[in-house]
Amino acid sequence: MHFKTKITSTSKVIVEKTIDSCQLPLSHLGAEIILGKSITSEQLTIPLIPSAIEVFAPRGACLVSEKGPLWVADTGHHRLLGWKNLPTQDSQPADWVIGQLDFSHEGQNGKTVPGKTTLNVPTGICVCGEGLAVADAWNHRILIWNKVPEDSNVPADIVLGQVDFYENQPNRGKQIPGANTLNWCYGVFYHQGKLFVADTGNRRVLIWNQLPTENGQPADLVLGQPDMFSRNENDGAIASASSMRWCHDITVWGGNLVVTDAGNNRIMIWDKIPVENNACCVAVLGQKKFDLVELNQGVYFPNGSSLSMPYGVDAIGDWLVVADTANSRLLGWKKSGSINSLMGTNADGIIGQKDFSSKSENGNFGLPKRNSVNWSYGIKICGDIAVIADSGNNRILLWKIV
Repeated sequence: MHFKTKITSTSKVIVEKTIDSCQLPLSHLGAEIILGKSITSEQLTIPLIPSAIEVFAPRGACLVSEKGPLWVADTGHHRLLGWKNLPTQDSQPADWVIGQLDFSHEGQNGKTVPGKTTLNVPTGICVCGEGLAVADAWNHRILIWNKVPEDSNVPADIVLGQVDFYENQPNRGKQIPGANTLNWCYGVFYHQGKLFVADTGNRRVLIWNQLPTENGQPADLVLGQPDMFSRNENDGAIASASSMRWCHDITVWGGNLVVTDAGNNRIMIWDKIPVENNACCVAVLGQKKFDLVELNQGVYFPNGSSLSMPYGVDAIGDWLVVADTANSRLLGWKKSGSINSLMGTNADGIIGQKDFSSKSENGNFGLPKRNSVNWSYGIKICGDIAVIADSGNNRILLWKIV
């Protein structure tokens, strides 16, 4: 944070407090590489015809290593795009596609039936061991490749949430969920052998203590619900330290589990990784108390401690970086002291807006810039690179960590 002086017409000196975007551990120069078709000032809109370059409302992306491959959930085109190596230039075309016949086709499940290579609104994506996991949200399933794909339309090896690769009903066609069903699962995360899934439509997070090896394998643990058979939002009552409304993304920050509870406009943080069902978190960001849920804490404009539909989250060192989606900004909290002391605190840094009280797309409702975002949904960090799914701008940002 720094100060600047402003001279008014009455020769009065006003000291204004502004935000230095370098407070976040991201380069103040903005994204180093931007994937997707660029838009110019002469274009009001651009076509979103699928190609090896264009992406449509991507919600997730991850680097396998700092040198690649890079895999992107091209959500609106119902496909995954893969780059063999870390892209080195803007709008670089992808090398591989999964979910469609080729780069020029689109459609839910490739306009056919579900299978081992089809997708229907893919969202979350992460590296899991030597493989890759994808939240195939509208097929109500998680797809797992035992080895990271290095070609087009490599078939998945494991499916979770369904009996097999050819079914796609929410909760396997039943009203009541189970330990082996999913409903609008939007997020997936892997950490030290455990697989975490944001089972959004069932308002819960499922945890497998080991990476699943069989189709439809049941989860071992549930957060957000008292048992594996409940799915009420906020457990049928007001929000609490254990309930959820619209969980979306997951990470681990300094050994502590973190979940974005977008429907309650907050980030939930547990002390370490829970080992019991329905464990309570110890702090939330975005709200002052566990039972408060209003976006931007009940007012139109945000502030340094408020959130509006935060979807994406990841950690780098002492920093927790949150995609505050509906406020079109990235916020960062730097850990100092106990997790409990973080309850409702102000963020330590911001990127995408000039200050904590602004919320316009791209900072000024204008064209996208290298350091702006528009409804960013996802962030994944690999080494010194943050991969940001800038969904509203139909692009992926590769942003240097500093």
